[in-house]
Amino acid sequence: MTAVTENVTHPAFEPLRSHRIDTLNLTVEEYRHRKTGARHLHLATDNDENVFFVALRTFPMDSTGVAHILEHTALCGSEKYPVRDPFFMMIRRSLNTFMNAFTSSDWTAYPFASKNRKDFDNLLAVYLDSVFFSKLDPLDFAQEGHRLEFETPDDPQTPLVYRGVVYNEMKGAMSAPTSQLWQHLSSYLFPTTTYHHNSGGEPEHIVDLSYDDLVEFYRHHYHPSNAIFATYGNIPAHEHHQKFEQLALGRFERQDIRLPVRDEKRMFAPISVEQAYAVAEGEPTTSKTHIVMGWLLGHSFDLMENLEAHLLTNVLMENSASPLMHALETSDIGQSPSPLCGLEDSNREMTLVCGIEGSEPDKRPDLERLVEGVIARVAEEGVSQERLEAILHQLELHQREITGGQFPYGLQLIMSSIAPMVHGGDPVALLDLEPVLATLREKIADPDYVPGLLRRMLLDNPHRVTLVLRPDEQLEGRRQAAIREALAERKAQLTAAQQQAIVDQAAALARRQQQQDDDSILPKVDLSDVPLQLPEPEARQAHDLPATLYAQGTNGLVYEQVVVPLPPMTDDELLLLPLYTACLTEVGCGELDYLQMQNRISAVSGGIAASTSARGRVDDVQNLSGYLLLNGKALVRHQGALVALLEDVLAHARFDETGRIRELVAQMRARREQAVTGSGHALAMNAASQGHSAGAWLAFRLGGLDAIRGIKALDDALQEPAELARFCKRLADLHARIQQQHRQYLLIAEEAELDPLLTHLQAAEAGALPEPSAEAWAVAPVDYQTRQAWLTTTQVNFCAKAYPTVAVDHPDAAALTVLGGFLRNGYLHRAIREQGGAYGGGAGQDSVNGSFRFFSYRDPRFAETLDDFDQALQWLQTTDHAPQDLEESILGVIGQLDKPRSPAGEARHAFHNRLFGRSAEQQARFRKRVLEVTLDDLKRVATHWLLPERASLAVVTSQENRALAESLGFSIEEL
Repeated sequence: MTAVTENVTHPAFEPLRSHRIDTLNLTVEEYRHRKTGARHLHLATDNDENVFFVALRTFPMDSTGVAHILEHTALCGSEKYPVRDPFFMMIRRSLNTFMNAFTSSDWTAYPFASKNRKDFDNLLAVYLDSVFFSKLDPLDFAQEGHRLEFETPDDPQTPLVYRGVVYNEMKGAMSAPTSQLWQHLSSYLFPTTTYHHNSGGEPEHIVDLSYDDLVEFYRHHYHPSNAIFATYGNIPAHEHHQKFEQLALGRFERQDIRLPVRDEKRMFAPISVEQAYAVAEGEPTTSKTHIVMGWLLGHSFDLMENLEAHLLTNVLMENSASPLMHALETSDIGQSPSPLCGLEDSNREMTLVCGIEGSEPDKRPDLERLVEGVIARVAEEGVSQERLEAILHQLELHQREITGGQFPYGLQLIMSSIAPMVHGGDPVALLDLEPVLATLREKIADPDYVPGLLRRMLLDNPHRVTLVLRPDEQLEGRRQAAIREALAERKAQLTAAQQQAIVDQAAALARRQQQQDDDSILPKVDLSDVPLQLPEPEARQAHDLPATLYAQGTNGLVYEQVVVPLPPMTDDELLLLPLYTACLTEVGCGELDYLQMQNRISAVSGGIAASTSARGRVDDVQNLSGYLLLNGKALVRHQGALVALLEDVLAHARFDETGRIRELVAQMRARREQAVTGSGHALAMNAASQGHSAGAWLAFRLGGLDAIRGIKALDDALQEPAELARFCKRLADLHARIQQQHRQYLLIAEEAELDPLLTHLQAAEAGALPEPSAEAWAVAPVDYQTRQAWLTTTQVNFCAKAYPTVAVDHPDAAALTVLGGFLRNGYLHRAIREQGGAYGGGAGQDSVNGSFRFFSYRDPRFAETLDDFDQALQWLQTTDHAPQDLEESILGVIGQLDKPRSPAGEARHAFHNRLFGRSAEQQARFRKRVLEVTLDDLKRVATHWLLPERASLAVVTSQENRALAESLGFSIEEL
C-alpha cells in the first residue's frame, strides 16, 4: 500500500492511501477533506462511465420516514437552482446512464453516472447544490411527504384525507407481506437502535412528521463532516476535488456531529413473537403464514467476521443441496423457504435469517426444532473440504465478475464499500478480498473451524427472534376504519380558520405544481453532444461449429450460452415453457440426483440458468421467433467443466424426481405471488397490451397476471400424485423434443481464452449436431381488446392503458418512442405524481410487441388516473410546445439506446440483436429517425395510432375497488 502522490492532490484534500487491486483492474485512492473531515473514496480505472456518489450517515430514531422524505424533498430546488424540480428536469436534460437517490437504514445516498464529461460536470453541480444547499420549501414537503387535504381540495364539506408521494409509496411497499416480515423481524432483533425503525417510513407514522422535524434533521445530518464521497472512472481524483471544493466544501467548517451509532444491547434468551398481515376479506387464510428465525451476529465492517458469516450462510443455505435449505424445501411445515433466507450485512451488525412460508401459526415449534436440529447435526458432523472450497470459489467468482443490470458496475463497487465507511471499517480490504480469502482457505483446513463457527454464531447465540406472521382478513378493514375515524375526529376539531388554511395550502400547492420555472438556469447537454453511433463488439464465427465468439474484457471469467430454436408447440406446451426452464437446471442429470447436481454446479461455475426469448420481426410484431437459452459462467480455470456441465444438462436432465419438481413449482408460486406489489405497473401494462401482438399475448400468458393465476392452480393440482406424475412426463416429453433441435453457441471471454474455450466445446460436440428442423415454432397472431381489473391485497393501485402500434422498423416507431418521454416529462409526471400522489407514472412505446402503454405505480387513485392518460393526449394536441421539450425527450431515448452494459452483457446484446434480425443498419436507421423526430410527428402519430376506440385497459387494485371497477365497465379477474 502506498501514499497518494502529493503533486496530483488538490490542496484542500489530504491523501491517505492508494492501493492497487489487479483482480478489479483499478486503484483505490482514499482522501480526507482537510477543513471538514469529509472522506472521499476514488476508484481510479480506465472506464469512461464515471460515477459520483455522496452519502450522508442518517440514523432516524422513529418510523416517520424523515430520512426518506428528506431524500425526496432535498431534490426539489436549491440555492443555485431554485426551480421546483431540478432532479427530474436534469433527467430530461442529460445523457446520464444512471440517476437516482435512495435511503438505506443508516445512510442516504445521491448517485449518478455518465459517459459524457460535460454531462457529468452538469449533474455534479446540481447534485452538490441540492444536497448541501437545499431550499426545503414547505410545499415540497407537503407534496413529497404528506399533507392533509379535503377529498375535494377546495370543499371543506368533504372528508379529510392523507396525501403525499412518500406516503403512497410506502403504502405500496408495506402492502407486501415480505416487507412487513422483514420490518417486524428487525424491530425485535434491534429493540434500541436505529434498525428498530422503518427508515422508509410506516404510513401511520409518516403523518406524524412535521416540517420543522424535517428541517432539523437536514441541518444535523446534511453537512460535509457527516458526508462520504465516492467516485469511479477515468476522471482523476484531483479534478473531482477541485469541483467539490468550488461547488460546496469550501463554504463549510468542520462540525462535530453526534449520531446514535451504537451496538444493539444483547438478549440473554431467544424470544418468539406473533404479528399479523392483511389479506382481502373472504380470502382463504390456510397455508399463508410466514415463520422466520433471525440471529443477530457480529460487526459487518469486521471483514473476517463478515466473510465467516457468508461462509456459514452458504454452508447452510447456498442451494438446494445445502443442509438447511434442503430441510426447508422438503419439510411439510410449509410450502417453500422464506424469501428472507440469507445474510443481511449492510447494517452495523449482521443478521442471519432462515424460515418458511405457506405455513400455519402453530408450526413455530416444529420449525425451531427442525432448524436447531439441522445446525446441530452439521456442527457435529462437520462439512467436507470439497464443499468449503466450492463456497470460497463462489466468493472469488463474485468478486471478479464485472456485472451490469440495475446499477452501473462502478456504482455496485461503491455500494459494496459504503457500509464499512459508514461504520468505521476498511473499504479497501472489502474490495480486495484476495488476502482474506487466502486466510480463510487456511482456516477451513481445520475440520473444527466451521463447527466452531456454527456453535458460536448460532447454537450458543441467545440473541434470536422467531417471528410468526399470520394472515388476518379483518386487519385492513380495522386499519382503514381507524384512519377514517381519526380523520373525522380531527376534522370535527378544526376551526374555520384551520379549514381555510388546509384549502389555502392545497391551492398554493396546485399553483406551484402548475408554474413554469425558468429552466435556463440549469445546465444541459444538447443533440450536438450525442454520438452518431456507438461501436458494437466485434464477433467472429467458428469454422467447424455453429458458434459465435466475442473477445471481451471479462476479468478472468468465461461465458457460454447454448441457443436452441423452439420446436412447434401446442398452446398447452407453450404454457409449460416457464415451468420447464425453471426446472431444467434445478433437477438431477444422468446418474446424479438433484442434490449432487447442485454441488457440481457450485463447484465449477458461477451458476447456470435456462430461459426462453421470443421476439417479432423488425417489421412484423406478429411473426415471432423463439429460442431456449441455456446460460453459464465460470472462472477461466473451470472453462472445460462449464462446457461439460451445459452439455450434460441438455443431454441428460431428468424429470423423474417428482418430489423435487413439486417443490420447485411451490417455490415458483411463492415468488410470483410476491412480485405483484413490487411490479404491479409492469403486470398491468402486460395485461393491457395482451391482445396487441403474438409476443404480448405470450408474455401475458407465460409471465403476466394470467401466469400467476395459472401457477396457483397448478400448484394446488399437483397435490394429487397422479397429476404430478402426468406433469413430470409432460416436462420430459418437451425436453426430448428440444433435444432434437439444432443448436448454436455463444462464447464470451478474453481474447487469449476464446480458442481454448472453443476447443473444449469442439471436443464435447464430437458427434453430429441435429439438423435444422423444417418446421418452425410459431404463435398465432392475436388482435383483441381487453378491459380487466385484477383484484389482490394492496393499499394502492397500478393502472395501465395500451394502444396497438407498430414494430421497430416502421417509420413511426421512432416518433412513438420519443412521444412516451414527451408525455411523461410534460404532463404525466405532474398530473400523476405531483398532483395525484402516485409514486410514479409515465408512458412508452414497446416496439418489440407493437404497443404504446400508459402506466401509474403505487397510485392512490384509479378512475382519475385513467382520465389523466386521456388528458395527456389532449394536452399534446392543444398546447404550444417549446423545441427544447422535444430535444429533451430525444435525449432521453438516446440515453436509453446508449446505456452501457457489462463487457459480457454488451456481447450478449449484440448477438441477440443479430439473432432476431436487428442489424447494425436497422439500428442506425432507427437512431437517425429518433434524432429527426419533429413536434408535428408526435402529434401525427398520436392522432393516427392512439385511437380511443382501439384502447385496452388493465388495473391491479384491491377488493375495495371492485364496485368502482365494475361501474367503469371492467371485467373482474381474481388473482
